[in-house]
Amino acid sequence: MDRTLSPAATLARALAAPTSTATLAGGDWTALLAVARAELLIGTLAHRLHGVAVPAAVAAILADARTAAVEQRRAALWEAEMVRRALAPLGCPVVLLKGTAYAAAGLAAGAGRSIGDCDILVPRAALPAVEAALLGAGWEWVKPDPYDDAYYRRWMHELPPLIHRARDRMVDVHHTILPLTARPTPDADALLADAVDLGSGVAVLSPEDMVVHAAAHLFADGDLAGGLRNLWDLRCLLDEADPAALGARAARHGLSREVARARRLVPAIYDGGRAAGTDALYVRRLLARDGWGRATRPATRLAFYVRSHGLRMPPAMLARHLWIKWRRPGSRA
Repeated sequence: MDRTLSPAATLARALAAPTSTATLAGGDWTALLAVARAELLIGTLAHRLHGVAVPAAVAAILADARTAAVEQRRAALWEAEMVRRALAPLGCPVVLLKGTAYAAAGLAAGAGRSIGDCDILVPRAALPAVEAALLGAGWEWVKPDPYDDAYYRRWMHELPPLIHRARDRMVDVHHTILPLTARPTPDADALLADAVDLGSGVAVLSPEDMVVHAAAHLFADGDLAGGLRNLWDLRCLLDEADPAALGARAARHGLSREVARARRLVPAIYDGGRAAGTDALYVRRLLARDGWGRATRPATRLAFYVRSHGLRMPPAMLARHLWIKWRRPGSRA
């Protein structure tokens, strides 16, 4: 293993250049797999290394990861179908987002990808009908607390999360892609208007809007948790998008800065490039794992956590929100 690379950087190189793993020894493999699991990239790594010579014990682990990824994909697509059936009588657009969308559209970003919740985008005017239809089809609220419920409905870009009582699968119903209190204001109508119909009663965002959404989610709405996975999504999605159209689309959604950062950080993390200025801080955060997959650089993580809250709401509103949450231990929005 290249001793100048951190364990997380070794994972990034393995994903981008699978044959680079030829130099790994036993302990290096342990670190690689630990970080891949921690970053929810073990299925993606297993897909990328399929057919590459690896130690027998590693091959068995990767084979299990590929099997698990196939099952996870099947479950995610089935949940999307259940959502489609529940909402079909409404006749409103239903756009799949994130991992489920990548899998449904057969994109490279979906190969081996860990997929959690079923994320969908619907018109804001349809939210009451969508909510009623899902509740009638067996979903129920994850956050029954009145403050949390009001917080989501007034300020967030989605309904409070729902979970199906029988299948234990969550659905997140979005009406746009960033909180209403965030500085950028994406054009939700344009996202829906230019979505690509899959011919199955659901759609996915256009290739350019997929990049914009992924960049917004990573750089304008969070603390970079799961950032290596999200940045790998972007590496794959950028190959599908038209560069000129992407620039215009990012500008339309007010997310040119975030898309530009994605275009810089993808090569910096995955293709041996260098990061300058504030990009170096993002790289530091994205690669903050040790050889056991444990989080490192707590000060950097804390700084990005604080930043994520600042992105979501103005200072006075943030102070009030955090005060209310602090007074209710165990609760979080």
